[in-house]
Amino acid sequence: MPNVVVVGTQWGDEGKGKVVDLLASRADLIVRFQGGNNAGHTLVVNGEQTVCHLMPSGILHKGKKCLIGNGVVVDPQVLLEEISMLKGKGVLVTSGRLSLSERAHLIMPYHKALDLAREAVKGADKIGTTGRGIGPCYEDKAGRRGIRAVDLLDPDVLGEKIRANLEEKNFLLSKFFGAGILEFQPIYDNYLRMAEEIRPFISNVSLEIDEAARKGNKILFEGAQGTHLDIDQGTYPFVTSSNPVSGSACAGAGVGPDKLHHIVGIVKAYTTRVGSGPFPTELQDKTGDYIQEKGAEFGATTGRRRRCGWLDLVMLRDSIRYNGLTSLSVTKLDVLSGLDRIRICVAYDLNGERIDYMPARLKALGRCMPVFEELPGWKEEISHAGSMDELPGEARKYLKRIEEITEVPLSIISVGPRREQTIELSDPF
Repeated sequence: MPNVVVVGTQWGDEGKGKVVDLLASRADLIVRFQGGNNAGHTLVVNGEQTVCHLMPSGILHKGKKCLIGNGVVVDPQVLLEEISMLKGKGVLVTSGRLSLSERAHLIMPYHKALDLAREAVKGADKIGTTGRGIGPCYEDKAGRRGIRAVDLLDPDVLGEKIRANLEEKNFLLSKFFGAGILEFQPIYDNYLRMAEEIRPFISNVSLEIDEAARKGNKILFEGAQGTHLDIDQGTYPFVTSSNPVSGSACAGAGVGPDKLHHIVGIVKAYTTRVGSGPFPTELQDKTGDYIQEKGAEFGATTGRRRRCGWLDLVMLRDSIRYNGLTSLSVTKLDVLSGLDRIRICVAYDLNGERIDYMPARLKALGRCMPVFEELPGWKEEISHAGSMDELPGEARKYLKRIEEITEVPLSIISVGPRREQTIELSDPF
């Protein structure tokens, strides 16, 4: 049976959580492979909303095993809070249901302190980080100073690493940023306490995935954020600190590319962005306000209002190339109901030249003017549609045009936040 990777194709917030939740019902293992608690998946099941920031979305399905791969940076406090939150909703998270890679790096208090201090001194030039310590944690990972989940099992090693890091971090915080310093003992004691609760979940996730694959189990790899927040391929430096592209599932879960069979790209029926950075199709008018309000476009992690604009097929085609997409899942199509006309960006105009890619230089991207195709909108409410035939003709034409321009088939259409508000054209598994 094929394994499936789900990735976002825009700047995150595409509705990956719902699609992963849907596909998780058919998978045996659900694996999160990058990012941290700067991502938020909002799931609506039986009318109840659940927001997870670290936990793989499949945790709401009974009998499914969820794994947090080595590519994820983990705040132990947030992980334990989510386990407690789920318990309050009747979802018991045991070591039989969740594994945390022993190689996953841990977010420490000094990471969050540095994150906030850096943004504070940037003023108007701030990147728009969530302040969760994600970037500084990945920095320590690359700088070989990081603390991994496996270090929680050895108090001596944990203490040595915290002391060594605090010496450097406190110097930066106090001497460079003019912020307060952090004390060793409270951090050490707190992480030792959390270690006892987290210990049962720490595992060799790579080995677990390999054993499942050998048995023919179905594996779902779940990405966070979106392709254009990728630290290499995104709108740098207005990006995240990891690689949300499909290839990262290999490095971030400890598997080879032979384990990835079907890549589903999630694309919102329009485009949104949280924080700073260029946005060629952004709408700063009543239409943008309409989409923002009807789509309830507020970040699941930060609560920040999302900037809204028309669907950008230039960035989507880039995402198809970066990820090797097998199919597309279009989400929040229902939000566009009520608009007289709908636009799709099919190219950019850069200084009079038509281009079909996103320039790497931010100044050039900022000068790009969208080249639009205009299609008729529809007035009908579509949230009850269960098949393509039940959609208005204009909505079908909109979807068909996306398929024609991208040359990638559609597999799933979402017409509302609930599980049942989904039109399935094909099964990625």
